[in-house]
Amino acid sequence: MYPSDLSDKQWAKLEPLLCQRTTGKHAGGRPRLYPLRRVVDAVLYVVKTGCQWRQLPKDSPPWKSVYEEFMRWRRTGLWARISRALRKELRQKLGRSAQPTVAIIDSQSVKRTLKGDGRGYDAGKKIKGRKRHIAVDTQGLLRAVGVHSAGIQDRVGAPVLLLQLAALCCTIRTIFADSAYTSTLVEWVRALFDWTLTIVKRTEAHRFVVFPKC
Repeated sequence: MYPSDLSDKQWAKLEPLLCQRTTGKHAGGRPRLYPLRRVVDAVLYVVKTGCQWRQLPKDSPPWKSVYEEFMRWRRTGLWARISRALRKELRQKLGRSAQPTVAIIDSQSVKRTLKGDGRGYDAGKKIKGRKRHIAVDTQGLLRAVGVHSAGIQDRVGAPVLLLQLAALCCTIRTIFADSAYTSTLVEWVRALFDWTLTIVKRTEAHRFVVFPKC
């Protein structure tokens, strides 16, 4: 048992969603040799620890089997479908509509030591690395994400994120963002999506928070 393993309650919620889209066979078409829950726990172990697939614990299913399943689920969009189903259920449980009409966008630059084309320098935050661009709803649930060079300014990187958001959430009407997203982005959003981009004052805390819905 590892901290990343699903609890019985979590598995009871996830299993029906997985079984709707999977069969009793391995990704290669062979009969499944390892319980589905153990495969999922192994995937979560990699996500949690950041280890290489080959470094999975010895009591996990063989790393090749886990990796092949993970890639098949990713390729078929299974993870995305599960995320959508869980977000929808949670929003309704919280008394919200199934699909959001408001989203919040923000970014975070992080150091990246490996060399590559994806790195850049964020002059404002004095960080050399990459930048995560995300969009969440008012419940803090992830709706879209993009990763690019930290040297790309927020207002330049935002259009790619917003195009992704528009494809995933056709119900969005309002976007909240901080002052880094000013310039022509407000007009671009209105012209292309007929959305309202509202610029709000950033919190004093240097961390990502969900802005209050107005």
